[in-house]
Amino acid sequence: MATPDPSGPLRLQAARFLTHLRASRNYSPHTLRAYSKDLESFLVRYPDLPPASIERLHIRAFLADLQKEAVLSRATILRRMAALRSFIKYLRSTGQLKGNPVFGIVLPKRPRPLPKFLTENEMSELMSAGFVGGPDKLRDRALLELIYSSGLRRAEVVALNRGDVDYLAGTVRVFGKGSKERIIPVGDNALKCLRDSLAARKGDDSDPLFTGRSGGRLSEPGLTFILARWVKASALKKKITPHVLRHSFATHLMNRGCDIRLVQEMLGHVSLQTTQIYTHVSLERMKEVYAGSHPRSPK
Repeated sequence: MATPDPSGPLRLQAARFLTHLRASRNYSPHTLRAYSKDLESFLVRYPDLPPASIERLHIRAFLADLQKEAVLSRATILRRMAALRSFIKYLRSTGQLKGNPVFGIVLPKRPRPLPKFLTENEMSELMSAGFVGGPDKLRDRALLELIYSSGLRRAEVVALNRGDVDYLAGTVRVFGKGSKERIIPVGDNALKCLRDSLAARKGDDSDPLFTGRSGGRLSEPGLTFILARWVKASALKKKITPHVLRHSFATHLMNRGCDIRLVQEMLGHVSLQTTQIYTHVSLERMKEVYAGSHPRSPK
């Protein structure tokens, strides 16, 4: 493997590309780290390749290398290729690359695994368990209730300020991927938990909605740690991440008949195809619909 050249022409443009994403697209630090990591293997393979000299043969060889690595999943390969496509699009837009070397490159089909989610009973069990004895119990409950109530991403939750919650309207204002703003309903129980958690905390609308032990804004790893601690206090023997709560939010709405386009809007999905993965329903829900709809089914 070639030694990374920090001054290489391609690496320099990759750094400018990431700066462009941060400045013009307002990508989160988490997303920028992911792009940087996904581009790294291409930069290492071609440390001295000028941007204007990128050809289709380079892309094909890179894809072949990825597919030979047994440890890489198909999803990882597709993610790295997507980052490379975005980088090449940037090079073309800035006039550093004339052709389109990724055109016609056939990628492996994207796997469509069903999202991991909790049943409604499991969700109730998780919320009723709680972390006993912690000074931040009210904050932790409000945090998890809000994620499940509104289906927020981890980065979206920690970025919220106190003024983003409208208690009268029962909504929260969220800036999602690409700084796209959306207004999402918040359930009464989550609103009550938020009020309780903020009652003893002075502050104004520009202050973080959720803070850590130091008083600063709660971090994404901090959120994950809180959830893990909460899960440990419950009887659930599952690996539950913040995204599992988001999946549970969407799945439970779909199972109860919520329109898929409303779910798409609340989740902040650009494409309806992304939301369609939640059209799977539980067997119990299928039986309920069947029993109420089929003329030969006993009523």
